[in-house]
Amino acid sequence: MLADPRHSCLVFLNLTRGGRPDDQPIDLRRAGSLALLPACRTVFGVPEIAIGEYDQSILTDQIAASIEHLDIDFLSLWRDPRLAAQLGEAGVGVVFLGGAFLEEEVLIAALEGARRGYDIRLLSDLSVDRHEADRPLVLARLAHYGIVATTIRQALLEWAVALGDDAVSRRILELLS
Repeated sequence: MLADPRHSCLVFLNLTRGGRPDDQPIDLRRAGSLALLPACRTVFGVPEIAIGEYDQSILTDQIAASIEHLDIDFLSLWRDPRLAAQLGEAGVGVVFLGGAFLEEEVLIAALEGARRGYDIRLLSDLSVDRHEADRPLVLARLAHYGIVATTIRQALLEWAVALGDDAVSRRILELLS
């Protein structure tokens, strides 16, 4: 089923945290998917919320301006009244989730969000794993519980089709080309 952007939200856990085996930070500015985040807000009005570690100085001003930060521990994410109020006011039913680390924080948040009744979609292009070998295991476990993996590009196309607005569809196709 297509997600309606009017009932969708992007949630990122520890968006600017990451690491590789050599302990060098991941340069998130190189991730092409991050450059698409402002369109989620400007074209579709989809809220973008960063939870946990978030250093907006790592991001471009345009990307950082599209994201709201809530200082919430990921373990209490779904119990936090601020997040619950935002999701409730916006009528959010579909949560696109990404961040670091996929096999830890993101996995647990996805499972708990699904348990609480949200349609959770994993943003695989914006989910950083600590150990690459664990990625297929996490994706399989999430799929077992009905949590599908997608990308920001796919979400933009999905939202455009769900709205059925030819002008929006053309704008997204231009953005993605």
